[in-house]
Amino acid sequence: MSSPDPLKGRRRLRIGIGALLMILAVLVLVVRPDRAARVGAGLAAHLACSMHYVSGQGPQASEEMLRAMAGPLAHLIGSRLTGEPPGASGSFLGITLAHASYTPGYGCRLDYPGQLPAPPARAAEAEPAADDFASADHLVMPASPALAQALEGVFAEHPGQSAKHVKAVVVVAHDRVIAERYADGVGPQTPLLSWSVAKSLVNALAGILVRQGRLATAAPLSPPEWRSPGDPRAGITIEDLMRMQSGLAALESGSPGDPVARMEFTQGDMAGFAASLPPRIAPARTFEYTSADTLLVARRVGELIGGGAAGVRNFAERELFAPLHMHHVTLEFDGAGTFVGASFAWAPARDYARFGTLYLHDGATPQGQRILPPGWVAWSAHSQLGAPYGAGFWTNDGDSHFARLRIKDGFPKDGFFSSGVLGQRIYIVPSAQVVVARFGDSAPPDYGIEDDLPLIAAAIHEASRLQNQAE
Repeated sequence: MSSPDPLKGRRRLRIGIGALLMILAVLVLVVRPDRAARVGAGLAAHLACSMHYVSGQGPQASEEMLRAMAGPLAHLIGSRLTGEPPGASGSFLGITLAHASYTPGYGCRLDYPGQLPAPPARAAEAEPAADDFASADHLVMPASPALAQALEGVFAEHPGQSAKHVKAVVVVAHDRVIAERYADGVGPQTPLLSWSVAKSLVNALAGILVRQGRLATAAPLSPPEWRSPGDPRAGITIEDLMRMQSGLAALESGSPGDPVARMEFTQGDMAGFAASLPPRIAPARTFEYTSADTLLVARRVGELIGGGAAGVRNFAERELFAPLHMHHVTLEFDGAGTFVGASFAWAPARDYARFGTLYLHDGATPQGQRILPPGWVAWSAHSQLGAPYGAGFWTNDGDSHFARLRIKDGFPKDGFFSSGVLGQRIYIVPSAQVVVARFGDSAPPDYGIEDDLPLIAAAIHEASRLQNQAE
């Protein structure tokens, strides 16, 4: 038998190494670890800054949310608070790649070259007079054993299952708090991060403009980026964007390299980035959830309101928050002055619950002051194209698999809800006059929703009992 040819072996080795290098090159181009590093650092900086300066929860809460968001990559990501000006830096593998700055009244935003100056700081507001929604002096304990048991079930951790880390739950029936509970370090005044619950705030701001005759949902968005002759995006309407039917190539997969992650954690002008995304399919053909659509609506809302970040904040306070007695809300803005209405609002759980009552009353306050147009709530909770989503809210009105499961477990067909990653949710049941606000750092896949459904059912039963008692 002849001996192996050493030259042929070297050639095979070179071919093998070359193939491996080609595969690695393709992986680098596709996965783009540099993008993942910048996204991770941006996430860490923003969370550390807002958790400290807006929420006051401290580094442990920031790290807990970071672990829940970043998963196994979290140990590669770090953050550090900075002094003057106040803010935080974010790093990946010890290399600082991002910085977020804090402005009183406006929260935190990531710093990028060329962005607009931060708005002037807002002075702290005087504590408002109490109303009959909930006592400021003590927590509202559940009156019935069934409701207490269901509330305990939401907070209970299950050994061997994903952690829920529930921070706050507020249960409302007939416009009054009937039960609430908070984790250690969290209370009735602690601002909590909305994540995608903020999309429902954009829905409300858009609805106010519709009531005022300043916005039409059927009108094309028509941003400057889409006005070239023949641009296939020119026909995308406000409604298409609110219903997540734009057809843009704006994947939101949870991966650090996807367009939405890059938009929120590597871009100073988030809506400008969203507007630059190409079309994937024609609009109004299919539902595809993406925060890019909401950022485009938020930019248009801001343009119509005027006055930049300060104008939007003042408008929201005057037209939405003050009438609902939501006095502890912070909206965060990007470097172009657009409200990051896909992800970044902060409010105590009681204020989120107050917001839910607006949608119990067809867009009016419990006292009868109209904020949204008549019928806006029904339009927002109505799904299309077989999606489980309306316009800024997830809904039970369709025939989706998960809607059927929710209904089976006691969340009625007329129910709908705001929802953010990690289990930020406002459940709304108009037929029972019930709202449940639930916020936490719950891990996937279901973010603790299975334990929420018995609480909704118990709240509905308790609301009925209270109503019968009142009659």
